[in-house]
Amino acid sequence: MPTNKKILAKGIQYLSGALPLLFIGPVVINSSFKNQENPYYEIVLGVGILCCALAVFFMFKGVNTIVKSLFDGDK
Repeated sequence: MPTNKKILAKGIQYLSGALPLLFIGPVVINSSFKNQENPYYEIVLGVGILCCALAVFFMFKGVNTIVKSLFDGDK
């Protein structure tokens, strides 16, 4: 069963894109909760939640692509 290396590389790119977002999102959310009196509190909190959501999406997409490259083979 051959592995499609192009699709595997694409999945690894998705996972490497999710890695920084896994750290940036919670840091931004924590920073926004520490500065609740700031007028930009809601915007910063939204950016943090968006970063976390994008990290989850990229992880799902990356794992799904890697599994597809391993098991679909030449299809």
